Amino acid sequence: MSKKDTAPEASRPMPLTARGLKYLLIGLIVMLSGIILMIGGGSDDPNVFNYAMFDFRRLVAAPVVILAGVAIMIIAIVKVPKYRNKE
Repeated sequence: MSKKDTAPEASRPMPLTARGLKYLLIGLIVMLSGIILMIGGGSDDPNVFNYAMFDFRRLVAAPVVILAGVAIMIIAIVKVPKYRNKE
C-alpha cells in the first residue's frame, strides 16, 4: 500500500467543486425549462381532438432541451478540475 491509499477521508479533496455544483444547478434549471415547455395542451372536451398536443414545441424542442440539461449535468459530474489532473 502506498501513502496515497492510506490517506484519511477528511484529507481528500471534495470530488465535486463549487464550479461543478454551479453546472449541476444550471443543468437542473435547463431540464426544468424543458419540462415547462411540455406542459399544457389538453382538451376541455374529450370528443374534440386538440392538435396543440403534437406541435413542434412538445415533440422536438422540449426533449432536446431536457437532453441538453442532462448533458450539462453529466459534464459537471465527470469533468475533472485542472488542479487535480497534476496529481
